[in-house]
Amino acid sequence: MDALIYTLMSGAERALRSQQIHANNLANAATDGFRADLEAAEAQTVQGYGYDARLVTELGDTVVSSRSGPLRETGRDLDVAVQGGYLAVRAGDGEAYTRAGALQLGADRTLQLNGRAVLGDGGPIVLPEYERLAIGVDGSVMVQAAGETEMQVVDRLKLVAPDPAAVKKNADGLIVARDGRPLEASDAASVRAGHLEGSNVSAVEEMVATLSLNRDFEIQMKFYKAADDMVQAGNRLVRE
Repeated sequence: MDALIYTLMSGAERALRSQQIHANNLANAATDGFRADLEAAEAQTVQGYGYDARLVTELGDTVVSSRSGPLRETGRDLDVAVQGGYLAVRAGDGEAYTRAGALQLGADRTLQLNGRAVLGDGGPIVLPEYERLAIGVDGSVMVQAAGETEMQVVDRLKLVAPDPAAVKKNADGLIVARDGRPLEASDAASVRAGHLEGSNVSAVEEMVATLSLNRDFEIQMKFYKAADDMVQAGNRLVRE
């Protein structure tokens, strides 16, 4: 009987955690560049002699969805939509990655994203005074200086295209490598200037998943009550 209870309670815990993941996805359905989280879990045998028939759900790190979000044209020179990868930004002493693309120019003329320096081939990208700016498909940042007639390449956005299984989200919601090391730049990722990518969350799919989890949790609680009733019935038989 306790084997059934192990299974039911660990399943209920998984359902509750999954609900939290889907609720966070829904809350960010309108956040530009947001990547949906996918739950990961597997059955594990309870350690110890005599517990071979008892299973619990081992909850693993969430997996970042690699599905693309919808593109929205903005016409703004510093807006970029990354396709096939991520944009690198400074995070503390290391790097983090994102699909958000509403770039800004800081007071020190550093290219920034939500207050974090955007990284290029040689570190943070610093722009000179310019009259016109353009960002190429390969991430090249080009400017036309005052008095000049041609665009000059200043730097190139660092774009990465990691295996989805090799990355995770940190506490700030940014993408980082699971091994903690900076990712290598990749030509597989590209940029579409003058556009922003929306969240890749499907509100319909998240709602359906949440309703399904609610039903699963209710069924688990009914089984738990049935198991408790059987235990009580067994105890009465022993007393009689």
